[in-house]
Amino acid sequence: MIYLLAAIGGLTIAVLLWRAFGAERVGVASHPPQIAPDDDPDFLRKLGEQQRKRRDEPDPK
Repeated sequence: MIYLLAAIGGLTIAVLLWRAFGAERVGVASHPPQIAPDDDPDFLRKLGEQQRKRRDEPDPK
């Protein structure tokens, strides 16, 4: 009987330690995923503005 209680106690401690220290590595994201530059609307807008500026500038010859 004492071995059963010790096993349950050890398992409980192991689960609590895993929840306290191991949950971040298993799949709980602590920060939002990063957006690739080609998916970022701000990046694409700035890129379009830069291309329009270059196209509208006269060639310095």
